[in-house]
Amino acid sequence: MVMAQSLFRLIKQRHPGVQIDVLAPFWSLPLLHRMPEVHEALDLPFKHGQLKLAARYRLARSLRDRGYDQAIVLPNSLKSALIPFWAKIPVRTGYVGEWRWGLLNDIRRLDKTRLPMTVQRFVALGMEDGDPLPAELPYPRLAVTDGGVEIALTRLNLAPPGAPLLALCPGAEYGSAKRWPAEYFAEIARTKLKQGWQVWLFGSEKDTAITAQVRAIAGVECVDLAGRTTLAEAIDLLSLADRVVTNDSGLMHVAAALGRRLIAIYGSSDPGFTPPLSTQAKIQWLKLSCSPCFQRECPLGHLKCLRDLKPEQILRVMDEATEI
Repeated sequence: MVMAQSLFRLIKQRHPGVQIDVLAPFWSLPLLHRMPEVHEALDLPFKHGQLKLAARYRLARSLRDRGYDQAIVLPNSLKSALIPFWAKIPVRTGYVGEWRWGLLNDIRRLDKTRLPMTVQRFVALGMEDGDPLPAELPYPRLAVTDGGVEIALTRLNLAPPGAPLLALCPGAEYGSAKRWPAEYFAEIARTKLKQGWQVWLFGSEKDTAITAQVRAIAGVECVDLAGRTTLAEAIDLLSLADRVVTNDSGLMHVAAALGRRLIAIYGSSDPGFTPPLSTQAKIQWLKLSCSPCFQRECPLGHLKCLRDLKPEQILRVMDEATEI
């Protein structure tokens, strides 16, 4: 969803008067609410994998009177193309997917060599088929208000940071092959705490075991926010960070879109495919012969792609790279 903002920004640049509404899962609406290009965020009330044809048809019927001129369908599934078709939107754009002929009428064939990055594939759908991409893609830029930050701080009984703030994001829902060891995150936290920094740990409910482990090693001075914030609050509070160290995760993309100075750690995934879209990001990746494997768990059992990337290296990058 964060990377999709590049598409929205490109459309707005080329057609300033256009109205962009986005139909998306409920969990992602806080992101859309922080994208100035989005006129309205519409709840797509279906869980991943649910077909629910009758409910999709009713939703499509409710969209007909809105008079949309075009629908751009980012997922490649059959069910994602049904609602624009039933809503009778005249131009329905998307890539060739599973049996979508007829449902889409501006159908594109994906050239993965020409468009190796996810964000490039999204942006290309906002252009004429075959047109060259802009020399510089419009990077995502989430907009956060002081009021939203204040509300989040108050609800969580947090004081505004009185020292440089380091945000650590040690989770990665995909699997352990994308998670830098908790003890390494703890070493980063310990070092920065000794230097007078504040350290906040971010993550979802599923990350609480990892953040608790980091805090147990690093010390109680770390503020553990995993599972305590909504996505909206996590976005607003991340905007306060002076530095972010993160795995390749959703929060990595959020931090990049907030313009935070971040170090992104890659293991089993490929930074050439889904990098943090920011000039303020530094990628740390060992490029071993076995990576990227794109596996959830290390198939070789050693996790060298992450374990051999030591905290000292990350701290050195933080100290040497003045631009981040």
